[in-house]
Amino acid sequence: MTDVNMKSLAAEIQIPVDHLIKQFADAGIDKTAADSVTEMEKKIFFAYLNNRNILSNKLTLQHKIRSTLNISSTGGKNKSIQIEVRRKRNYQQVQEQAEEKAKRDAEEKAKRDAEEKAKRDAEEKAKCDAEEKAKRKKDKTKRKELAEFKRKDKMHHEEKLYKKADKKRIFTEKVGNNFFDNASLDEDLINYIEGDRRRNPVVKYSNKKTSSLSEEDNADIEESRAVGRKNKSKISTLLHSFNKPTKVLNRDVIIGETITVAELAKKMAIKGSQVIKKMMKLGAATTSNQVLDQETAQLIAEEMGHNVILRLENELEKSLMYERNTDTPELRAPVVTIMGHVDHGKTSLLDYIRIAKVAAEEVGGITQHISAYHFKTDKGMITFIDTPGHAAFTAMRARGVQITDIVVLVVAADDGVMLQTIEAIKHAKAAKVPIVVAVNKIDKLEADPDRVKNELIQYDLLPEEWGGENQFVHVSAKTGSGIDKLIEAILLQAEILELKAIHKGMASGVVIESFLDKGLGPVAIVLVLEGTLNRGDVVICGIEYGRVRAMRNEFDFDLESAGPSVPVKILGLSGIPAAGDKVTVVRDDKKAREVAIYRQGKFREIKLALQQKSKLEKMENMFAITKSEVSELNIVLKSDVQGSAEAISNALKNLSNDEVKVKIIVSGVGSINETDVTLAAASNAIILGFNVRADNYVNKLLESEKLEIRYYSVIYDLLNEVKQAMNSMLLPAYKQEIVGIAKVSDVFNSPKLGVIAGCIVTEGVVKCHNPIRILRKNIVIYKGEIESLRHFKDDVNEVRNGLTCGIGIKNYNNIILGDVIEVFKNVEIKNTIA
Repeated sequence: MTDVNMKSLAAEIQIPVDHLIKQFADAGIDKTAADSVTEMEKKIFFAYLNNRNILSNKLTLQHKIRSTLNISSTGGKNKSIQIEVRRKRNYQQVQEQAEEKAKRDAEEKAKRDAEEKAKRDAEEKAKCDAEEKAKRKKDKTKRKELAEFKRKDKMHHEEKLYKKADKKRIFTEKVGNNFFDNASLDEDLINYIEGDRRRNPVVKYSNKKTSSLSEEDNADIEESRAVGRKNKSKISTLLHSFNKPTKVLNRDVIIGETITVAELAKKMAIKGSQVIKKMMKLGAATTSNQVLDQETAQLIAEEMGHNVILRLENELEKSLMYERNTDTPELRAPVVTIMGHVDHGKTSLLDYIRIAKVAAEEVGGITQHISAYHFKTDKGMITFIDTPGHAAFTAMRARGVQITDIVVLVVAADDGVMLQTIEAIKHAKAAKVPIVVAVNKIDKLEADPDRVKNELIQYDLLPEEWGGENQFVHVSAKTGSGIDKLIEAILLQAEILELKAIHKGMASGVVIESFLDKGLGPVAIVLVLEGTLNRGDVVICGIEYGRVRAMRNEFDFDLESAGPSVPVKILGLSGIPAAGDKVTVVRDDKKAREVAIYRQGKFREIKLALQQKSKLEKMENMFAITKSEVSELNIVLKSDVQGSAEAISNALKNLSNDEVKVKIIVSGVGSINETDVTLAAASNAIILGFNVRADNYVNKLLESEKLEIRYYSVIYDLLNEVKQAMNSMLLPAYKQEIVGIAKVSDVFNSPKLGVIAGCIVTEGVVKCHNPIRILRKNIVIYKGEIESLRHFKDDVNEVRNGLTCGIGIKNYNNIILGDVIEVFKNVEIKNTIA
């Protein structure tokens, strides 16, 4: 390395030049601001600084003791005196010894560095000498070969020219002066012999003269022309020459799953019109931009004489996934999923096994995330997966069953079989997973285990003691009764199943849950199904990919590797994967990126197709005749984990009805950010945060945009408040309530009001301007409104039961004796969502 001066070194380590000169002096090196610093001096200086920081020359300890001394005075009173004892001790290290040690270490280090540098220089010099020698030898051989090649080429060329000149001379003597001039011939001969590369004129002659020649003479003429053309072509080697193909070229045409007509024509090196003509002969009219499927494109290419190579779009993905493990499977720990109805004690039961207190820390006392735990019992290793019991978490429970070996169905002895219990049984039977029933809360006085058994018989769960195949274990998560028997039942079932997996090689697994951590980035909880997942492996996880930067267990302890049936948290993915995505370790990170991008494109295509379908449905609804418009409640949802966001989105969509629809504008993982606020403002949506918060800047932005944001930690509260918001958007319903009935006893005419019905009120109260129905023989013949109501000659607002009155009906005169007039009012009924 080159030497640097004191000023540049001071700027590099960011200290003043004067201070640097002083420190150099302390290290035993005298320097000025203009001096340069060698590499050896720099090493000695930095070694001195390191030793000075490590070794402290002087240590001072101070200690104070405060006390109170009571002294009796002459007046009989005690006087208190505050006493403070201060102690100070200095521990001094021998300066000479420290400096000598630092100097000795610096000299040894400098000596080692000098030896290493000399060794490296010698190796590099030897290497350069060897390369130079090999290069010189190679160049000498090349020059020798090139000279030999030039000599042979020159001899061959001269020999060929002599032959051509001799032929031309014989031909000239034969045909006379009709075609060539003797003088020009001699000049051409001289040019050929001397190797002149000048352009020779091409002599044109008529068909009449050539017709008198024999075939041999014509051949000689063509040969002489060829010599001239050859000499002309040697003038410039940059000129292109194209030969017309003498036969049809058969190409290897690679065809994907779909291809357009124009692309197919380009691959076959023909015009698109030729492909269109061929398809018309086959009975299909197409255009150049029309997309063909693989079979049709293969038929056309083979008809035109080409070799077809079929390629799948996901061929790269299949090739990556094909390179898997081939080792012998070995026994592994069982994966057990705990399922059951909400608040039946699933998490409490697991806590007793783990000797933890997870249930006490959960908000609302209910599980709202899927979680996995791997630990060792006295009788073997077991991996437990705890699933939520709330109705909204159906997808989570379904995922838990798909990756499990055994299902522990927890049923409370006091409640019996409930809705989510039945759902868990259906999931387990659909996945063909054996079920072990844990009858919990047997410590309660109202517990009835036999009732639980009788109820489960309806769902084909028969206890072993009754001749069935299912193990029933009575347990108490509170007292710990029956926990050992439950573990024995699980391990017995696992032994019967003979669970095996490949322990060595590239790992594969499934994402149980995923979330976004502010400091760590995307985090995925992965259950390893086979192989060994190591830190540093390249993984594909759904539409995301990345290298495993760190790996932790459920207690946040760092791991270097994880085998089958072990749940781990992995960091380093490009984004947040979806819960349920498969995780696969691959060898090539570039190919992993290509596969992830391909999957993202497919996902985008599916999303766009669904959006297009939704747009078409909206257009159909616009043209459909509807009595009332459908209201929309727009929501921007942010959750702490992917599984909760998915569960809440599905639960909110299920609340929609014919009048009010819940529209999830965006559903994501992580804290509420500026983008969410902008999106909510543009779509007039409310923002819901589940176990997440917004920072101060976002709160100010919310205030300026006047947007509503709500935070929740329990899913019950979120769903109930959304229901209330939807209820306020529902149009009210109206119910007709009869307030009075009058029977027509007489009919007479009024010059001002027309026909007047003389009536007697038989029930309730008849009020003026109320809506009415006229019934004749119990059939409604008219609906209208009372225009005039009189009692004798007075206009009144109402007439009660038992009194007579005259009723004038608006815009209706066809009243006869015996008609019944029903007077009613419309009562508003507030609609609610069930």
